[in-house]
Amino acid sequence: MPTNRQHFDASLKTLKQALIDMGAMVEQAIIDSVMSLKNSNLELASAVVAGDAQINAMEEKIEAIGSQLIATQQPVAKDLRRILIAFRMASDLERMADLAVDIAKVTLRIGEEPLIKPLLDIPRMAEIAQLMTNESITAYVEENVDLAYKMAKMDDDVDSLHSQILRELFVLMVENPKTINQALLICFVSRYLERMADHATNIGESVVYLVSGQRPDLNS
Repeated sequence: MPTNRQHFDASLKTLKQALIDMGAMVEQAIIDSVMSLKNSNLELASAVVAGDAQINAMEEKIEAIGSQLIATQQPVAKDLRRILIAFRMASDLERMADLAVDIAKVTLRIGEEPLIKPLLDIPRMAEIAQLMTNESITAYVEENVDLAYKMAKMDDDVDSLHSQILRELFVLMVENPKTINQALLICFVSRYLERMADHATNIGESVVYLVSGQRPDLNS
């Protein structure tokens, strides 16, 4: 018969797997949303919007597993932090998925209108945000502080790309006022990706807190 500790460890493993699964869904939503914009793929954009419900359900599953663990096992110290941080991570991932939906909605709003310029830096931002999502969850599962701190450098890279994109789009709007509407939408997309990186960085901070008991500010 399994001991309380064995039961806790098994449930915690289930919780971690749910976070991994949710993270994979969010990663795909990030990539698909930007690809839908780059390729004017309205069908893919609609799929990202529709898929948000499944990601929301994963957040609810994680909350249910964690709440059951707290109620039945009454964990303390680091065990309790593992669960509370899982709640926080699920919230960050859910918000990232919402931002992917916002990007997909930009695609749908632009529709089949030709893009005012080829998208180069936006997909690069998405690649970094996707990688940050993956590595932040790995940092939690492995309790890897070094990987968690890596989020700060990657976040700086995303911020730099965001600033560059805004500068380019503002110049484009000044030179050709007809581009203003679409340029502003693309500015929003860049901002959404920048916010995704912030959420991944939040997860990195949570991992450092889990391991050390102290919360750094990796967004500074």
